[in-house]
Amino acid sequence: MATTNNGSAKPFQFRSSLDLTLLTNRRARDLAELLEHLRQVPGSVIYFHTHHFLAQHQYLSPEPPNDFAYWVTNVLQEDRLGEQLAAIDLMQFHTIRALRERLIAVIEAYLNERQELRLAPEGEEFHFRESVSFVVPTTHVARTLSEFAACLEQVGFGSLAFHFFNARLRLERGANDFSEWCRTCGEPELAQAIARLDPYTHTLDGLRKEVVRLVRQRLRETER
Repeated sequence: MATTNNGSAKPFQFRSSLDLTLLTNRRARDLAELLEHLRQVPGSVIYFHTHHFLAQHQYLSPEPPNDFAYWVTNVLQEDRLGEQLAAIDLMQFHTIRALRERLIAVIEAYLNERQELRLAPEGEEFHFRESVSFVVPTTHVARTLSEFAACLEQVGFGSLAFHFFNARLRLERGANDFSEWCRTCGEPELAQAIARLDPYTHTLDGLRKEVVRLVRQRLRETER
């Protein structure tokens, strides 16, 4: 049975992150200023404006648009650019740097076609915020696949978000932590199945259920 990790992997320590949102002194009134700030802001700013919706609206699928797309569409009323920004597939990126470059490229290409820039109405400027995260361990530790599935059913959304989003993109681990642990446990097919899940097209609860389903399916296979 695939109830142990055969000594090939450390126990999985579920962690979570406590996120503190900070205001920066940066704001944009038009696309040119938005672009200039995007080139300069810390990665924590890019991460916040592309991911905070995921934690605040856990039950919406697909995920709401990123803040840049929302502001461009609803404040500047540049619908075409808003659609282009909303269509950026976050799953394609493994670093904040690459995501930043894509955002910049999309806006630059649009600006090259514009003769005049629309100004945001007073009070509706884009205010840049950043996410400062404090990573903390939870009480959940898994040494076997069975324990792993049981823990997954109990951990909070903060833990799911940390191991899927922060680990892959912000910490630049290349994959989510769940897939990596399964791989080190000698379960490459299970690891690949979890890695194929697109976390941006699931709610966090839906994502939890899919991972649990895959793990329990694997456990049933080993019992035959």
